[in-house]
Amino acid sequence: MNATRPIPSPPGSPLATDPRFSGLVEAARALQPRTVALRRRIHKFPEQGLQLPRTQAAVVQALDGLPLQVSTGKAVSSVTAVLTGGQPGPTVLLRGDMDALPLREDSGLDYSSEVDGSMHACGHDTHTAMLVAAARLLSSRRDALVGRVVFMFQPGEEGHHGARYMIDEGVLDAGGRPIERAFALHITSTETSGVIRSRAGAMLAAADSFTVRVAGRGGHGAMPADALDPMPAAAAMVGAIQTLVTRRISVFEPVVATVARVTAGTTSNIIPEVAELEGTIRSLSEASRAKMRAELPKMCQHIAAAYGCRADVKIKPGYPVTVNDDVIGPYVLDLASTVLGSRYAAPMPNPLMGAEDFSYVLQKVPGAFAFLGACPPGVEPEAAAPNHSNRVHFDESALANGVAMYAAFALDTLR
Repeated sequence: MNATRPIPSPPGSPLATDPRFSGLVEAARALQPRTVALRRRIHKFPEQGLQLPRTQAAVVQALDGLPLQVSTGKAVSSVTAVLTGGQPGPTVLLRGDMDALPLREDSGLDYSSEVDGSMHACGHDTHTAMLVAAARLLSSRRDALVGRVVFMFQPGEEGHHGARYMIDEGVLDAGGRPIERAFALHITSTETSGVIRSRAGAMLAAADSFTVRVAGRGGHGAMPADALDPMPAAAAMVGAIQTLVTRRISVFEPVVATVARVTAGTTSNIIPEVAELEGTIRSLSEASRAKMRAELPKMCQHIAAAYGCRADVKIKPGYPVTVNDDVIGPYVLDLASTVLGSRYAAPMPNPLMGAEDFSYVLQKVPGAFAFLGACPPGVEPEAAAPNHSNRVHFDESALANGVAMYAAFALDTLR
């Protein structure tokens, strides 16, 4: 996709001439001290999973006094806030996730995590702070909104299916009518600070995990003929899984299959009874995903049988493919170019093989997921510590662009 080509916008979207975008970036920058303060508060006390009571309380407190209808989740520590505009109309959803990762922080920042073994290494603290600031900014322009904005503060994105819990509890009905569009941002330290990246179609992969338990018969390491060693079968499976991807899946439907853990045995002279493999499958279409789910168990079982062993294969479904709407995905770049300036809009030529549970929202609502660059000053993007690193650091000046994008997306939808 050429960055200079016009990107199609939804019909009737008068971006460049819309006065509601006037002063939007300046308003986001004016909120920057509050945005950064909330981000650092959450960063110092990270919480993992679906239950985030301290983070939830910080969000509710930050929203206090705004003209919002605020509710909290029953099964999970979510927050849903609804802003009703000056005139009736459609509903738009904006999402920010809130949970942290299980690792120790070594960033050296003076607001580093004070919770041992927990860190906001994926930047969800910035997402939460930007969405609160966007709620504040849009509240100040409430009369210009024709419809409602649903602010979705979500726990449990890091593998816990938090979005699905919120959907089950009615977040998509919180505005009183069907959601017309949905939008989420994700910060990244390995892109130029302040730049928005998006695309049409598949944005992120589906993620499934697998475990293979290969059972043989244990024995003495010096007398393998008296045992039934599961290790050769397990080793053959590691290579065969890579061959499966290249020989059973079309080259035009990228799939990644990685064996990330191999476990067997206790010492050097004992043949174990069991060997175990664990790994991940990433795919960009439901067809290739279904094929891998069907083929991998059969292949492992047949390999095990060839070695006289048995294989028990379990595949745990993860997040589905994150698919941007064909119009709204690239339109986000048009919006970024108009609101932030053309140098802050960069087409994303290929999807990433990471996964994201905003995919559950996009299965039900047309919308888009986009990246916000936040490479630290003085560091080249390719040299920056990446998301999920214990040393990751995000340029906080990029947050103003994120706040402006959240607000602009809602303003244009509710025009």
